[in-house]
Amino acid sequence: MSDRFLSAIVSAMAVVMLAPLAFGQAAADDWTPPRTADGVPDIQGLFTFRTITPLQRPKELAGKETLTAEEAAEYEEYRNRRLNRDLFDPITGAPWAGYAPRAEGGVLSYNEVWYERGIELTKDKRTSLVVDPPDGRIPFTEEAIERRRKKRMKLTTGWGDSYTDRSLADRCLVGFNAGPPMISGAYNNNVHIWQVPGYVVILNEMVHNTRIIPTDGRPHGKIRQWAGDSRGHWEGDTLVVDTINFLRETSLAGSTADTHLVERFTRIDMDTLSYAFTVEDPNSYSRPWTAVMPLRRTDGPLFEYACHEGNYGLYNILAGARAKEKDAEEATKH
Repeated sequence: MSDRFLSAIVSAMAVVMLAPLAFGQAAADDWTPPRTADGVPDIQGLFTFRTITPLQRPKELAGKETLTAEEAAEYEEYRNRRLNRDLFDPITGAPWAGYAPRAEGGVLSYNEVWYERGIELTKDKRTSLVVDPPDGRIPFTEEAIERRRKKRMKLTTGWGDSYTDRSLADRCLVGFNAGPPMISGAYNNNVHIWQVPGYVVILNEMVHNTRIIPTDGRPHGKIRQWAGDSRGHWEGDTLVVDTINFLRETSLAGSTADTHLVERFTRIDMDTLSYAFTVEDPNSYSRPWTAVMPLRRTDGPLFEYACHEGNYGLYNILAGARAKEKDAEEATKH
């Protein structure tokens, strides 16, 4: 048995044990999830996955898996100030006098009305959505770290020889939080799940991406797709979705087309699904890793996300890169 295979088994066991407890509650022993007409657990509904709990544990919280109620309130207040776009200069990111530390994340030129981020930690006050490894950090390989560093340097300078050099989110092909896997982001953290016999359908608000997932036992196909090729099956009351055959990277930082993703959906009460996912990619991670987060029922509705129709933003990125190259060429002539 290989070390990688053994590690994957351990990660899967961790998900089974941790997922029902991830939100400070477990389904009551006498509680039975509702069933669909064909007898499988009913996980349908409109849900939000927004939360201020970060995917990875911040370095300043190293060794601290959860926060006390007082610590959580202080952390939430601090993060919400840093994220609030109405408190910062939209050009420089510097705070208006006396308001907050420098801005964190997001698009500075959007004011706060455009955002729909989470404002609270998960119910159990965890400091990361990552639950395995125990340090709450994604186990990037050194090669992946260097690859990400070089890519960030190019993208932040407006680089792009072609539209294919830009990220999938820039190209409006994959939502930055819709995945798979789904991860809380700045806005459009909503998903609609419904079921028909033999299928589960997952519609994300971000880039209105829809996954139609067979649950009838058919094998994976061979065609690579932006959102991968998903197949589902039931393990007790949990829907397990196995996804491979990504066309390029996923919405996960540093990932590649060789990503293998396993998602688990378990209804733990009438208003909450436990959503857990385990990621494996030998090109990016030294071992499989797992994150757990709640999907909470919301009234909706879902809205269309047009992702700047015509994609003039992408055109302008490439035009800016060509202009920089022209300026550099002119400078060498003098």
